[in-house]
Amino acid sequence: MRRVIKNGRVRARLVARATRGRRAGRRATATRAMTTTATTATATAAATATRRVARARTATRVVVGGRDRRLGATRATATARATATARATARDGREIADVAREAATQALSGITVSLAMVPESLAFTFVAGTTPIVGLHAAALMGLCTAALGAQPGVISGAAGATAVVIAPLVASHGVEYLFACVALAGAAQAACGALRLGKFIRLVPQPCMIGFVNGLAIVIGKSQLETFVGLTGTTLATTIGLTAFTMALIKLLPRASFAPKGVPAPLLAIASCATLTNVMKIATKTVGDVAPVSGALPSFHIPNVPASLETLAVIAPYALSVAAVGLIETLLTQQLVDDITERRTATHTECIAQGVGNMVNGAFGAMGGCAMIGQSMINVNSGGRTRVAGITCALAILSYVTFGASFIERIPMAALTGTMLCLVFDIFDWTSFSRVKKIPKTDAVVLLLVTGVTVVTNLAVAVFAGVVLSALGFAWKSSQRIDVVRSRTSSSETLCELYGPLFFGSVQSFADKLDPRDEELDRVVLDFAHSKVWDSSALVAIDELAEKYRNCGKTLTLRHLSPDCAKLLKKGGDLVEVDVDTDPVYAVAANLDAETLSAVTKTLGGRKGLSLAEENALKRQYLR
Repeated sequence: MRRVIKNGRVRARLVARATRGRRAGRRATATRAMTTTATTATATAAATATRRVARARTATRVVVGGRDRRLGATRATATARATATARATARDGREIADVAREAATQALSGITVSLAMVPESLAFTFVAGTTPIVGLHAAALMGLCTAALGAQPGVISGAAGATAVVIAPLVASHGVEYLFACVALAGAAQAACGALRLGKFIRLVPQPCMIGFVNGLAIVIGKSQLETFVGLTGTTLATTIGLTAFTMALIKLLPRASFAPKGVPAPLLAIASCATLTNVMKIATKTVGDVAPVSGALPSFHIPNVPASLETLAVIAPYALSVAAVGLIETLLTQQLVDDITERRTATHTECIAQGVGNMVNGAFGAMGGCAMIGQSMINVNSGGRTRVAGITCALAILSYVTFGASFIERIPMAALTGTMLCLVFDIFDWTSFSRVKKIPKTDAVVLLLVTGVTVVTNLAVAVFAGVVLSALGFAWKSSQRIDVVRSRTSSSETLCELYGPLFFGSVQSFADKLDPRDEELDRVVLDFAHSKVWDSSALVAIDELAEKYRNCGKTLTLRHLSPDCAKLLKKGGDLVEVDVDTDPVYAVAANLDAETLSAVTKTLGGRKGLSLAEENALKRQYLR
């Protein structure tokens, strides 16, 4: 019993111990779990905090980097803007420098031309029989008007010798007032030619005429420079020749010298050097002042003091038309020459109007008028003059010489200006003409020599007209030799004659000789114009006479393949050409018919005569295109 109780107590104690052990284990497990949980939570919190710190730091770095990048972009933009501004400023500076350099070149070119124009204007006043101031005023006013209004800025206009020769008899017979009225009327005629766009006909002047024109004027300019040496002897003559050669050498050598300023024209440097040498060393030589005084006043408005009557008009009209013709011809030829050098095509009618305005202004301000001057224009272009600044500067410089610069201009030696013009003569004369004469057609060679000779002997207008007429006759003769007829038999009753070459007044005789109805074996002859053109009324008469000859011989002549322009000419001259409609259906309906009329006529003729399908189709193809 006691053992049982004792065992129960032991078992109870063991159970209690076990229970306590299990409880302690549970508590330990719970403690460990809590510790683990706490550790895990702590670690999780720490990791979370670490991640938050990292994210915060990353965000901070991103923000700071973004600020840095934005700051870098702002700095780059500012730098780029500053660079662009600097470049634009430098570019603007270069452009301003280029504009200033170009303006200086144009102004210096105009001054050079003005120096070369003064003695020419003085010389032409002697030719025209007027006072020197009249020629200087003409050079200034003419140059100013054409420089402001002309189409080609490189062309320099002034008191030209070509017009001075024409008006000299008028001045001698009626006085200088009639000269002013004549110049004004010539200007009006030139302006009218420009308004009517007649300047385009200058393109009909052939190349041999152009070469002859340039060569002739070169000879004329060269001859006029020899006046500088007239009356000089001994030491004075030798000094003038030496100074002329010195000026010419400078003009040729200065462009190659490294020390010479590149922006200053060589002729201007040569003239300045020669003038400085003669004035510093007190060399006795002929000067501009020895030719004629330059000083005077500015031009003033002056209405020509002539009677306003038809008698006055009858007196001045022939001279005015001659001046207008000569002036326009020389101006337009000079314009073409400058266009070729500058590679810029300009409007001829604009230049005609500018010349007309210039001459009308000259007539209203008591000046002798003029036209384009090839010598001064070439000096201007060769010196770099390409804009209106050069021409306007030239005109203003001449006015300044007249008003307050006469003492300076009158001391320039004539040898310097003569050397400048002689260099120009050598430059513009076409030295290849001598070898070209042997290579070009004989007609062109004769035209070249004729225009050159007539320009020297008479005047430019006569020379150009003679050259154009001779060239036209040569062209007509050559074209007349191109007419030919090729025969072939298309059927047993029809002969096809194919006509080649133009049919006009020059070829009608050859045309008639090649088509003789008495030599035709067949009764029907078809004359095919597919390779020929009918040009004028002489051709119409020739066709009419040929048709009459065939009709008298009892044979039929049919015209075929007339081009629309030929058909139009035949329609205008229908009363001259008599060809039967029934026997010549293709030609008879070659008028300007619409589709309905042509179809009706074709059906009618088809029922009466029986046109072939080929003829109907050919007819429709030709006139219903």
